[in-house]
Amino acid sequence: MLPTTSVNSRSQGNGVLSPRDAARHTAGAKRYKYLRRLFHFRQMDFEFALWQMLYLFTSPQRVYRNFHYRKQTKDQWARDDPAFLVLLSIWLCVSTVGFGFVLDMGFFETIKLLLWVVFIDCVGVGLLIATLMWFISNKYLVKQQNRDYDVEWGYAFDVHLNAFYPLLVILHFIQLFFINYVIISDSVIGYFVGNTLWLIAIGYYIYVTFLGYSALPFLKNTAILLYPFALLVMLYFISLVCGWNFTRMLCSFYKYRVK
Repeated sequence: MLPTTSVNSRSQGNGVLSPRDAARHTAGAKRYKYLRRLFHFRQMDFEFALWQMLYLFTSPQRVYRNFHYRKQTKDQWARDDPAFLVLLSIWLCVSTVGFGFVLDMGFFETIKLLLWVVFIDCVGVGLLIATLMWFISNKYLVKQQNRDYDVEWGYAFDVHLNAFYPLLVILHFIQLFFINYVIISDSVIGYFVGNTLWLIAIGYYIYVTFLGYSALPFLKNTAILLYPFALLVMLYFISLVCGWNFTRMLCSFYKYRVK
């Protein structure tokens, strides 16, 4: 038999989904589809994920324009392809091993550090931030006239991953070349270079997060997401005046955690 369209699939063409079609668009159905593709590497578009990683540094606005396209074609803002998450995990593992090598950690200490960075720094903190931003955006930023729209939790987590990737590269890769010879020294140049890298990394995280929520047409007043910039800059200058070395504190914390 040829496939046909049931008259009940749409309510007289008014765009209302039938119960069967609506079930395919639930959060549970989308999550199941995403997790199922996580175990099928051939179905992942790694080339496109690499493109996103490149443009998160050079032009993050283009990455979020693709999220608009996904909404128009697949009726969801969040990623349906876990390729970006897989590549980010690989980056996280490689950079953490490099971090352990620079800090002169043993094999088992490096494994402990890797588990901490993956499950606490990335996943654990990411779940908290994504949930917090999901709640705040739906509670306070959705336009009154668009109450039928809401921010998907999966999209909030994607925004975190997008913002976390540049931070990861700056603090867990670029910074590695300066830690032993420049940053953790007792000189002014040491904590100036280290704290400046922290300023750039966290500032980029805030900016990419802002772009992610400002890309949603049904949100308002997203500029408030840039307000932490002022606190960040203030903390940066205070750290220079007081001689706080954030990188040295981080290294000491990691060494303490893996003992």
